Amino acid sequence: MHGPGSAAWLLVALCAATGAYCLLRMRSGIEEQRRTAGSEALMGFGMALMAIPAAVITPPRAAWALYAVLFGAAALRALWASRSSAHHLHHLVGTFAMAYMAVGMAAAPSGHAGHGGAGAPLVTGLLLLYFAGYVLWSGMRLVPVATAGGGPPASGWGDRPELARACRLSMGIGMVAMLLTM
Repeated sequence: MHGPGSAAWLLVALCAATGAYCLLRMRSGIEEQRRTAGSEALMGFGMALMAIPAAVITPPRAAWALYAVLFGAAALRALWASRSSAHHLHHLVGTFAMAYMAVGMAAAPSGHAGHGGAGAPLVTGLLLLYFAGYVLWSGMRLVPVATAGGGPPASGWGDRPELARACRLSMGIGMVAMLLTM
């Protein structure tokens, strides 16, 4: 999943910053927002670790297997949580994609999927279509819409829906970038 060095480091920075903001969102007073922010922090930091350039660190195959198990478990948790909220279906797809990429990294001859050929082209293509659509949809939701009433200001960093949307958009962009290198 490693492309040119500067692009890989930008992806690492984007995903790590997103994960850090999601940790801040876990301080929300609303339990569902805290839970969602925790899942998104895991995704952000996981994506940042996966995007570190191969020249810097080459994790052993066992690390990729551990990643696959970790994100497979997160996918099962998202599947269970999706019974109560459709938003968790997106987390299910995201955690599945992370587990899929980890398996691809473990199966790649060099331990890195950055040279293409890792993973099933159909699955990679479907995930790319999903995340590209998600990025477009999320981006449109960030466009300011004039409101008639002007609601009360958000109470803190953890309760800012526009920042949460920007966080999800950033992770979607990162996922597209990572899947393109598979």
